[in-house]
Amino acid sequence: MFTARRARFLEQIPGAVAVFPAAHLATRSNDSEFDFRQDSDFWYLTGFDEPEAVAVLLATPPRPRFVLFVRRRDPKQEVWNGYRAGTQGAIKRFGADAAYPIDQLDKVLPRLLRDADRLYFRLGHDAAMDRKVLGALERIRRTERQGHAAPAAIHDPCEVLHQMRLVKTPEELAHLRRATDITCAGHRAALRAARPGQHEYQLEAEVEYVFARLGAQSPGYSSIVGSGPNATILHYSTNRRKMEEGELVLIDAGAEVDGYTGDVTRTFPVGRRFSRAQRAVYAEVLHAQQEVIAGIKPGMEWNRIHERTCELLTESLLKLKLLKGRAKTLVKKKAYRKFYMHGTSHWLGMDVHDVGHYRRRKDWTKLEPGLVLTIEPGIYIAPDAKGVPPALRGIGVRIEDDILVTPEGHENLTAGVAKEIDEIEEIRGRALGRAAAG
Repeated sequence: MFTARRARFLEQIPGAVAVFPAAHLATRSNDSEFDFRQDSDFWYLTGFDEPEAVAVLLATPPRPRFVLFVRRRDPKQEVWNGYRAGTQGAIKRFGADAAYPIDQLDKVLPRLLRDADRLYFRLGHDAAMDRKVLGALERIRRTERQGHAAPAAIHDPCEVLHQMRLVKTPEELAHLRRATDITCAGHRAALRAARPGQHEYQLEAEVEYVFARLGAQSPGYSSIVGSGPNATILHYSTNRRKMEEGELVLIDAGAEVDGYTGDVTRTFPVGRRFSRAQRAVYAEVLHAQQEVIAGIKPGMEWNRIHERTCELLTESLLKLKLLKGRAKTLVKKKAYRKFYMHGTSHWLGMDVHDVGHYRRRKDWTKLEPGLVLTIEPGIYIAPDAKGVPPALRGIGVRIEDDILVTPEGHENLTAGVAKEIDEIEEIRGRALGRAAAG
């Protein structure tokens, strides 16, 4: 898989060299680090999951090559921090044509870059690596009398690589399906596990336990478990509040598997049933989501997803008496932003907000088979919202699914989590009934 990706990338940069640094370890506190997560671009091309590494891909004569700079094997350090592939492992296990210790980067890199037509490197992303690459170019320029030349231009590799990552291959879709299947299992567990009197972090633990038990390496992002008024905070992730009977809880969580992540949101009662006001808001969000998903197909322009959602939610906000006026005028004024303030969709893949253009100059990206995106409308009514019926205050609802664009239209990868009102209430009733009986 990684060999094929490198070949596709190199075909698009003939005569050039590309340089990609790995992610760095990040300090959590004192001498402990956060769990290491490899840079997505680096992982996509190499499959190498260690820090302190650099990949160099050469599309220059005599043939395309893949060079890795990695940490040296060090038995003393490996006792403390785990096995290292070393240069031999980089060649045997990861398919490098050549490998060098990372401490030789300054010495070897100029030799790899010289006489290339162009350099593909993401300037401004890693300051330390910027200095190393620019230093290598300067050293090449000092050898011009010996007949060598530095690359004449530096290009952002993302222009090529991120468009590759945008359209998923069958192998990538297999990883994504596993990630979304595990994500769905976590959300189903939460729907059964929630109880009045629990804290949000306990429900978070239920979700992430299922993720880990089924083989996810980690959550794809910080899980959001917002109950009551916390459901109206878009990126709430403190998850410390006690959940109470009569409230809703919003869970936005996804499992990461082999570098790919799911991204699902469900909102449901902490108790058995939606209140009349909660049911009314939820029904409108669900209607908007289902309507927009039904229209997903190849050829659709990206911006139309959000535009249609805003049209539908504006009509809903009028129905709920949260807005007054004519729908067309309100949409034009973006009056819905008081209650719906985020976008409807984003690409999904290795990153939860995955890479790839949404728009190039004046042209919106058109959907095509192999793209994966979220559809996530919501209505958020702040607890202190003015001019709002009291019964609606503090209600937050978002419903999110992961959608694959297919040649025939679309496939909902996360349809396996209940979102119809009657089905949710049936599951909640059974779960709380068993809890009472037990």
